[in-house]
Amino acid sequence: MIDILREMIRVDVGFEDITTEALVERGTVAAADVIAGEDGIIAGVDVAGIIAAEFGIEIERLKMDGDPVKAGERVISLEGEASDILKIERTMLNLMMRMSGIATLTRSMLERVRAVNPDIRIAATRKTTPGLQWFEKQAVKIGGGDTHRFRLDDCAMIKDNHIAIAGSVGDAVRRVKEHVSFTKKVEVEVERPGDALLAADAGADIILLDNMNPGDVRKALEELESAGLRDRVIVEASGGIKPENIDLYASTGVDVISMGFITTSAHPVDLSLEIRELK
Repeated sequence: MIDILREMIRVDVGFEDITTEALVERGTVAAADVIAGEDGIIAGVDVAGIIAAEFGIEIERLKMDGDPVKAGERVISLEGEASDILKIERTMLNLMMRMSGIATLTRSMLERVRAVNPDIRIAATRKTTPGLQWFEKQAVKIGGGDTHRFRLDDCAMIKDNHIAIAGSVGDAVRRVKEHVSFTKKVEVEVERPGDALLAADAGADIILLDNMNPGDVRKALEELESAGLRDRVIVEASGGIKPENIDLYASTGVDVISMGFITTSAHPVDLSLEIRELK
């Protein structure tokens, strides 16, 4: 992760920070604050600490990852070489703003569904920005959500194209279970209530009900219950779930709602860096 952060800063700066080189003498020490421009859930404080440490900048955490923040409140304070603070400013703020936006949206969605179903989880998907997956999924976790898979080897997830190649849901599950370690869960993505029953009967650990409307989700759960298979599987709903319909999905009784929305559509929380003092 440190190498990724270094590269981000290098790209943001270019060959040199020509404005800072012209205006700021080396050896000038500054104190600065990161200030919230709006309410939200803060995330990226620990990432800011890693960036600051790389440049020998001291950081004071006034808010911790996952804390609520109000407009006008200070989030962190920094002290160090003024030119280095200016050099890392944009990269640090961009990541904190992006992560805080995702954490804020995740927390909002979680609070809404927990009012309907206290045990339900909100999870991310792999619909993340290339190069930013770790940061965005960490933000989901900070907001109270579940990261789901980071990589393809985290869990054996059988999707529609896999089933098309394997020939059937049952064959796909059996072949994967023969291939992977017993330590790996097997998840199956299905698009029809009847296929959920086939997946559970074949030994799937997790069933993802993909792009089903709430009525079909309820039907799938009822069929699993009638067959005595409901308690053997984790049931996840995903696809087309947004703030305007999430309550309906939460009320069905699924265990997990996974949403690309929380990473693809989060509004960045407004943050700014202000030089407070030169020393």
